[in-house]
Amino acid sequence: MRVSTSKLQQLTIFTTLLTGGGMGTMYYLQQKKFTESDYHRLALQKLEECPVAMQSLGAPPLKVHNIHLTDRYNRVDQHMAQIKIPVTGSKTGGYLYTFSVRDPNTYSWSLKQAVLKLREGQTMDLLNPPPPAAAQSRATEHTYGLDTDHWN
Repeated sequence: MRVSTSKLQQLTIFTTLLTGGGMGTMYYLQQKKFTESDYHRLALQKLEECPVAMQSLGAPPLKVHNIHLTDRYNRVDQHMAQIKIPVTGSKTGGYLYTFSVRDPNTYSWSLKQAVLKLREGQTMDLLNPPPPAAAQSRATEHTYGLDTDHWN
């Protein structure tokens, strides 16, 4: 049986649109799953509670971007979640590196590590944040808290 070229072109276009739509839907659902998770929410809550970090970003407003799904740092399973959340404020942006574990009895997540690394190289341990006065006097330093060189 012979199929016309125009029919093959139509089939190709239809298949391409269907595949693209399916991939777009899967991407959207995966991002939604991340943003609705407790480990994501706990990390952003900790960032918003740190006035030094928020001031360094120039937030509010704080803009939280989609997680890069192909980034090898991002790993989630039933027991632990390690994610790298892109954030920006009006001054600068950076990544919020987080590590959370899930209690096997209560199934609740607890944040074990939250480090903000700004574009300029400055890092802040959000679980042990610097006091606001110390941050101003140490403004010329580039590191607060943990060393995140191994996260790059």
